[in-house]
Amino acid sequence: MDTIQHIILDNSLRHIGDETYADYLCHAYCHQGHCTFTHTGRIFRLEQGNCMIIARRGDLVKNLTESDDFRVDVVYVTQAFIEISTPQSNYGMKGHLALFENPIMELSKEQQERCANNFALIGKRLSQPQHHFFREALTNAVQAMILDFFDFHAERYGFDKISTQQHQLMMQFVEMLERGDFRQNRDVSYYADKLCVTSKYLSEVSKKVSGLTAAYWIMRYTSLEISRMLRDRNYSFAQIADAFGFSSQAHFNRYVMNNLGSKPSDFRE
Repeated sequence: MDTIQHIILDNSLRHIGDETYADYLCHAYCHQGHCTFTHTGRIFRLEQGNCMIIARRGDLVKNLTESDDFRVDVVYVTQAFIEISTPQSNYGMKGHLALFENPIMELSKEQQERCANNFALIGKRLSQPQHHFFREALTNAVQAMILDFFDFHAERYGFDKISTQQHQLMMQFVEMLERGDFRQNRDVSYYADKLCVTSKYLSEVSKKVSGLTAAYWIMRYTSLEISRMLRDRNYSFAQIADAFGFSSQAHFNRYVMNNLGSKPSDFRE
């Protein structure tokens, strides 16, 4: 495994949940075979000709199983290096949210070739530290990979122009969710007020950028965190209910049943 400060190359996905990789985005291209795993509570299958992006939170990947003939190239890149390598485009937020829901993209033959070439180029640049413009060359290689991922995604899901204002609003909304505001605030109006827009406008922008409403994203982040804590026996059900501001245990139980489809006790059987 080749390593520098910001980029790690690997040929297995077994390290994806390691604490060491907590701040890395995982980019994978499957050459052969397949693997299955759960991510954000859903089952996925990465197989030959697919690419995959897991944006940090690799700890959400569980139950990873690789076939005997599984062959994959993996490029881990820190968030900091991704930020300096990402071109000036408002498309990134749309892709980020879509990949949060489904991190796998099926590629055409031509796209497969491009993806494999991008991964190989990053490896080649990493092996040339004597290059007088090593960091710039490496940044360009990562940027080419990112642009092609944008292109693959736009080809699959359609390309809608997103204004800078819409991009910034959605980015701020997601940042609030990422920092955990949903634990005590699950009404769209809370986020709209903080962002100085109406609830209707926030939902319209969310729908345009991600294809899903603001209320959906609040529920999604809440459900993921509750399910994580329910599986952790260090927390009692009362502690979890209190952490999320539920007025009673019965209210918490109803929320879990309605949004996670199971009773809290089912997560510990």
